[in-house]
Amino acid sequence: MAGVTRSPNNHHEARLDDVSKAIIEHLQEDGRQSYATIAKSVGLSEAAVRQRVQRLLDSGVMQIVAVTDPLQVGFRRQAMIGIRVDGDLTAVGDALTEMPEVDYVVTTAGSFDLLAEVVCEDDDQLLELLTKRVRTLPGVQSTETFVYLKLNKQHYNWGTR
Repeated sequence: MAGVTRSPNNHHEARLDDVSKAIIEHLQEDGRQSYATIAKSVGLSEAAVRQRVQRLLDSGVMQIVAVTDPLQVGFRRQAMIGIRVDGDLTAVGDALTEMPEVDYVVTTAGSFDLLAEVVCEDDDQLLELLTKRVRTLPGVQSTETFVYLKLNKQHYNWGTR
């Protein structure tokens, strides 16, 4: 597969050639950029860029999505929930990923075992989520909620380095 190869040491890690990295960076700048524009910049045909983008999507290396401002679409409360778990983290992490209000879950090393970012319509929905669905999950020892007062920065154009 041109542009994407699997690492011999880690079957989950893809190695990208410079052209694939450049394509990703173009799409991070503007996900609606035409294949023709990208092709001119990276020195491939439009068809070759289209094929590479499809391979990057199919392999799970990247996604092309529309990012919304939660406040402007009716979600007035965002928070990060730090969760401490007794025992196996997998079941709790899996349960969190199934909740529609949860948009990000990560297993961490440090004060919390899991971090979950949530997007809610209001404080009532956040309270219901915390008390009736997150804290009642088997294995959840404790939670700490960090309510967002202002979103200072959220960008997805960090490139491929």
